[in-house]
Amino acid sequence: MRFDIITIFPEMFEPVLNESIVKRARQKKKVAIRVHDLRAYTKDKHKKVDDRPFGGGPGMVMTPQPFFDAVKRIKGKRKGKVILMSPSGKRLTQKLARDLAKDKNLIVLCGHYEGVDERVREKLVDESISIGDYVLTGGEIPAMVLIDCVTRLLPGVVGKEASLTDESFEGGLLEYPHYTRPANFRGAKVPDVLLSGNHLAIKKWRQEQSRRVTRRNRPDLIKNS
Repeated sequence: MRFDIITIFPEMFEPVLNESIVKRARQKKKVAIRVHDLRAYTKDKHKKVDDRPFGGGPGMVMTPQPFFDAVKRIKGKRKGKVILMSPSGKRLTQKLARDLAKDKNLIVLCGHYEGVDERVREKLVDESISIGDYVLTGGEIPAMVLIDCVTRLLPGVVGKEASLTDESFEGGLLEYPHYTRPANFRGAKVPDVLLSGNHLAIKKWRQEQSRRVTRRNRPDLIKNS
């Protein structure tokens, strides 16, 4: 799979995307990541990629021309789904990540300032995605989240792929609590059932705990299931 990221801050990505599972995925040739500087595609002599909004208002809006030229150059003869990271986009979920993991090429646009000219969204973007109901300075961190989330779902990336089916959100619930050694840490003991060796009882306990954690932290997941 290949990711092409279009951003005005290309230096932000390598420290994050060259660590941990994403780094190993790149080394195994399971994923390729290319970061493109949007300013390299602007026709403005001062390398500007933003301008004042029509109709007035605070802040600046990213202009369409650099995005259109960058995507055209990156696509070439390849097909690629274009994604805009935006607070007004569809919320990123585990299901959406699994759908995106089926694609061969994703081109990720990182907005900034007050946002991106709407013609980019209308004419260039296939899908707008948000990582949550809050606003960040720009689309770079959301793009990193998207890439990490999708990459770990690719075949051969995570060592024990069975563990992917036992995570939060996979079954509509949050994941159950985990414990490791020591069995007694400063008076806080591991639940007896996990030490029993009774796999049916452990499975039942984990299912109950998943429901309990979900009711406490994300009751909306139960309502929507």
